[in-house]
Parts: sequence; structure tokens; C-alpha cells
Amino acid sequence: MNIEKDYIKLIFGLKLKQARTNKNLSLFGLAKITELSKSYLNEIEKGKKYPKTDKIILLAEKLEVSYDHMVSLKLDNNLAPIGEILKSGILKEIPLDLFGIQENDLIDIIANAPAKVNAFISTIIEIAQHYNLSRESFFLAALRSYQEAHNNYFEDLEQKVLDFSKAFHININNDISLGELEAILKEEYGYTIKELVFSEQEELGDLRSIYVPKSKTLLLSLDIDSQQKAFILAKEIAYNYLEIQDRLYTFSWIKFDNFDQVLNNFYASYFAGALLIPRNKLIGELNMFLSKSDPTPQEMIDLMGRFNVSPESFYQRLTNILPKDFQLKNLFFLRLSHKIGADTYQIKKELHITNQQEPHANEMNEHYCRRWISVKTIEAAIAEKKDHYFGAQLSRYDNSNNEYLVFSSATADPFKKDCLRSISVGILISPAMKKKFKFIDNENMKRQIVGVTCETCAVKNCEVRASPPIQLEQKKRNENTDLIVQQYMVKFS
Repeated sequence: MNIEKDYIKLIFGLKLKQARTNKNLSLFGLAKITELSKSYLNEIEKGKKYPKTDKIILLAEKLEVSYDHMVSLKLDNNLAPIGEILKSGILKEIPLDLFGIQENDLIDIIANAPAKVNAFISTIIEIAQHYNLSRESFFLAALRSYQEAHNNYFEDLEQKVLDFSKAFHININNDISLGELEAILKEEYGYTIKELVFSEQEELGDLRSIYVPKSKTLLLSLDIDSQQKAFILAKEIAYNYLEIQDRLYTFSWIKFDNFDQVLNNFYASYFAGALLIPRNKLIGELNMFLSKSDPTPQEMIDLMGRFNVSPESFYQRLTNILPKDFQLKNLFFLRLSHKIGADTYQIKKELHITNQQEPHANEMNEHYCRRWISVKTIEAAIAEKKDHYFGAQLSRYDNSNNEYLVFSSATADPFKKDCLRSISVGILISPAMKKKFKFIDNENMKRQIVGVTCETCAVKNCEVRASPPIQLEQKKRNENTDLIVQQYMVKFS
């Protein structure tokens, strides 16, 4: 799609349609007075054709508007937001075909009801500004929707990992050594790998790696551990083996230039996770763990330790395998961040398979429930000074009565001083789920009623509440006011 040409055609089409409707003319009527075919005019209004100069002069004359107005790219105020969206190139940046949408479909919708679409777009823009929604946040939200639509399982990428292991004669059911990963990058793809102390430059303190494409040099931070290094090397292999060109050059990312980079970053990460945590091996290990009637936290930590990956990579891989191979499609993934001494916790990453499961990110600076195991593991890791604290509990949400088995691991953030993070996966409890988890009814399992945020939580006498339920109280006041209003309506009718 040539955004500049299509933008010009669409703007002209919107102006033509607006001028026609202002004159209360149908397409048939405009065709009659201009002696142009109805189908031709329809194509113009939909932004598919741009008329020649003589046709523009004719249309302007019959609609009693100036030629300059018709050819100007400036839209009236009531259509200006649509122009901004189209001019921004956002339609080009997001691969709409991933969601089964064609660009022409959106253009038709805009052309057929410009005023209504404009109102909708204005509303979205206002909400985005109110909640400080960044371009990156929008891209990441689109990616989450794409993952959720596929239950976060991508057969083609799983097959690519198998093809890669066969081509490079690698037994992925055994741990792939750092030496093997480095050798593939150096010998097959011509990489140079150097390790530097990134922390010497304050601005680079949060980075783990930088890739320099011109010299094919991969710069690695000396502060990363072997698990992080393995993931970075596997991800670089993915970029090359999948022949991805439009990519990010830093890990973690600094910014995204377009949605393709967001999507390609995900593809490379998925490939790396599937390479380091082979599907069949993980299925076997999980079956053994789930058959236990009373597993200990250490047994779960040991399970993760059988793969050379971080807890985050392991939990991410669970969100691929549990929906596909264990038919557990109602689950969520959370990464929570906390700075020691602060009273806030932030959701830095989330994913909800099948439905919008609790809990979910809140952009209103509300306090997440302190009863979450995600919060408790962080608190325990601080109190007990453990490098990896694992916890699990059955969490029943007071607002919906949905109950989840939630696993959570808390570790120090190696790139942020005095910061910890917890990674959690929650699985909706159902009869089918209980058949797979033999320990679910064990009396040793911790059970807890939880909320989403303190401000919206109805749990009474909560000993760890960080804020009064002000949002809930306001909602109840409004409901009581409405009830009294309805009584007056009946009394005085």
C-alpha cells in the first residue's frame, strides 16, 4: 500500500462524499447531474480512484464548492482526526492481515461512515491520551491480541526449531551448550562476539546485548548469567535462521520503529524459548511433576533448573505448552516489578489466553492486591534474601468467584538496583484441570481470596490492604443514588 498516494485518494473521496451529503444528493443524483457513472463516483468516494482535473472541476461546479477546497489535503475539523490517523501511516505499520483484516476493508468503513468513524477515532485518541498510552504500548497490545488469538502456540515456529536441530545435527532433548550456540553464530553466520562491561556507561546499565549489523558483532554484557546469555545467543540464531531482516538491535528493547519489529522480536524470542526448552522434554517433565500428590517448592525450582533458562523464559514456555498439550487454555501470565522500599508494584508484562482473565494491568495508579502470590513471593524473597523464591496458591477472585492455581517465582532484577520481579502463571480451576493436577485438593495448598486492586476490592478486614476501596465505594454511592432517583420517579409520576 502506497500510503502517500492512497492518503491523497482517500482524502479526496472523503471530501467528495461530505460535499455530496451536504447537498443531500445520493450517488445516483450526483451521477445524473455530472453525467459520470455511479460506479466511478463510488470508487472515488472509497479512495480507490482519483479523478482527472476536468472531472474535479466538474464535480466542484455541480457541488458548489471550490476547486482548491476539493484538491486540498486539509480536512474540515469534524474529519481532522481521520486525516491524522491516515497520514500517520499506522495502517501500514500494523500488519492487519494477521487479524484477517484487509486495508481496503478499513478504507471502505471510513468512507461509508466518516462522521461516525471520526467520533470513534476521537474517542480512542482521547482515552489513549488520558491513560498516557504510548505508541509502543499500542504495538504491544496488538501483539498480545495476536498471541491470544492463537492460544500463544505457533506450530510453524515449533517446526522451524525441529528443522533447525536436524540441519545442525543438534539433539535438542539434551542441553545445548553455550559453546554450541556461539559456534553456530560464528561459523555459520559470521558473527564476532565480544563481552563488555555495559554498566561502566550508566545509559547502558539496563541492556544485556547490542548487535552491530554492519560488522555482525554481538556485544554482550559481562553482567549477564549463563541463562541470559543462552537466550540471547539462541535469539540471534533465530533472527538468522528465520531470515528476519527488520529487527531490534538491543536486548532489552529501547524502542520499536514499527509493528514488524515487535512481531519479529516475538518470533525470535519464541524460537529461542522453544530451542532451549524443547516441547517434548517439557511435556514429559510436567507430566511427572503433575502426578505428584504433594510436591514441594524446591521440586518446582529443580524442574526449572533442568533447562538452562531464566524463570521468565520457563513460565513463558508454559504459556505455549499448557494450552496446546494439556488443553488448559484459560490462563494468564504476569511479570510484576517492585523496588525495595516502595509501596507500589507494577505489571510490566501480561498475557491472557482465551479470555481477559484476572488479574490485569491497571493504568490508574491503583494498588494491586497484596494477597497475590506474585506480591507475596517478592516480599518473601526480600525477607529471606533468596535468589529464587517460589510460591503457589489457589486464588479466588472476590469480584467473579473465578479460582486459579497460581505459580510464582521471585528473583532479583540483575539490571536494576534494589529491584525484584516476580513471574507468575495462573490456571483457571475446572474439573478438567483438576484431573491433570493431582495435588490441587491437597490440604497443604494455600488458599486465598484476592482482588484486583485495593481500590476496587470488596474483601473486608483485609490485613494487607494498601488503599481503601474508594472506587468500589463510589460505585455503591452511585447505585444508591440511582435507586432513590428511581423511587422519586415512581412517586411523582
